[in-house]
Amino acid sequence: MWNGLLIFAGGGLGSLARCWASGFVAGHAGQTFPWGTLLVNVTGSFIIGLFATLTGPEGRFMAPASFRQFFMLGVCGGYTTFSSFSLQTLNLAENGQWFRAGGNAVLSVVLCLAAVWLGHAIALAVNTTKGV
Repeated sequence: MWNGLLIFAGGGLGSLARCWASGFVAGHAGQTFPWGTLLVNVTGSFIIGLFATLTGPEGRFMAPASFRQFFMLGVCGGYTTFSSFSLQTLNLAENGQWFRAGGNAVLSVVLCLAAVWLGHAIALAVNTTKGV
């Protein structure tokens, strides 16, 4: 029960961060392309890759399982926006903006995979260095 409440609280924090970040980007870059959602998904992928590796069994930093769930399932789950990405891509396609719809899908998949790999790689390097 306690872990469920922690995940719930983390999800709320992540959702607030998503709202702020995507709104900030949309306010500066415009809304003709979902740059805010793309930024949130890429940064969220990087953060979860970094955190999962740093706090995993071979990680440099030990974190209780409940905190890992709070952060990865709650905060990161609330922060990333796959459902928003899906709806925005569908809306672009339905409006005949096929190039933008395809660009959003390709950029999101490629950049998020690259970001989670980069976060993981950085954390592996941190895990193998001496001292803290």
